Amino acid sequence: MAFVAVNEVSSAPPLAASPAPVSPAAAPEQTLDPSLGLLSVIGDLDQPFQRLESTVTDELALRMYRELLRIRVLDARMIVLQRQGRVGFYGACTGQEAVPIACGFAVAEGDWVFPALREQAIMLVRGFPLTKFIAQVFGNSGDVLKGRQMPSHPSGKQVHQVSWSSVIGPQIPQAVGAAWAAKLRKKSDVMLGFMGDGATSEPDFHAAMTFAGVHKTPSVLICQNNGWSISVPTARQTASQTIAVKGHAYGVPSVRVDGNDALAVYTVVHEAVERARRGEGPTFVECVTYRIGAHSTSDDPTRYRTNEEVERWKRRDPVERLHKWLAQKGLTGDEQRAAIEAELDAEVVAAIKEVEPLAAPSRESLFDDVYAELPWHLREQRDELMALPPAPSHDAKGGH
Repeated sequence: MAFVAVNEVSSAPPLAASPAPVSPAAAPEQTLDPSLGLLSVIGDLDQPFQRLESTVTDELALRMYRELLRIRVLDARMIVLQRQGRVGFYGACTGQEAVPIACGFAVAEGDWVFPALREQAIMLVRGFPLTKFIAQVFGNSGDVLKGRQMPSHPSGKQVHQVSWSSVIGPQIPQAVGAAWAAKLRKKSDVMLGFMGDGATSEPDFHAAMTFAGVHKTPSVLICQNNGWSISVPTARQTASQTIAVKGHAYGVPSVRVDGNDALAVYTVVHEAVERARRGEGPTFVECVTYRIGAHSTSDDPTRYRTNEEVERWKRRDPVERLHKWLAQKGLTGDEQRAAIEAELDAEVVAAIKEVEPLAAPSRESLFDDVYAELPWHLREQRDELMALPPAPSHDAKGGH
């Protein structure tokens, strides 16, 4: 990992202490340990950080920029749909876009992703169709999951993104186990396992880190530390100086990176992925970021955090920081950005218009995808179900 310990500090207004395990005032003054510092490419921070040498080309930076804008436009549209009662639930990643977008570009086609919560944008980066992504939120017949998951919980074998739940932590040992299987089969696939800061308090974290460290699995475990486990601050999760430093106890190399700097996240995660692919074992990455919006459309963050805290973190907005960096290099500008956003919004609106009218998944699909050949007793149950009249409609026309 190429970085220079310059502990640079920008001239930006001071960022008051946030509910992260290390506040700016408590950050190490001099350190070469990447699990204790804060690696950043873009910089422009008001706390000590270690300057990271980027491995991102201008072309890749522009591709990441477009994807950052796309997920922000998409999230805004989907929240409006939920408020209008057209979908039941949505979880945006506003403020945390840099991590999933950068990670989506950092992996190879054969690598697998085990998401925690705000990693759905990785699917879009890797080529998952926008219409199918939106159909999952509606849970209709356009949904590859056939309406079986709760809204905003997408996955897809097509892009190697594993199905997940809102239970905290189980995907971490699953990622490590899949990595162990890949190693035993002598495959070059790498597994990315995501978690929030709260998941590091779960037994699954301990089990996964222990196994990964002992067996040198080809895995990259990534913690999106956004300061809050819904309403519980990170300071209540651990007394450790950082989240990343926990990795040392398991013999897992660990890095703490500016999670609102897409260039830095890509550089760190791509190196960790390739390190795992070379057979050098796992890496634990803490991405220091912040959730600008609510935990989900069912959450009211004003009940547990202040507007002042949110405004402070808005100065680290990952979209604005990359835009400024690209503009300084003459690679984009306000007019180009407005044109891209208008184009992306039109794509999202068109996809919604295509997907929203689709019918619900068929009743008989309840019996699909468990057995290669449906056993006799389920065939009987299916026939009994299909002999019944359709259920009452819940749509605006049919009522209930």
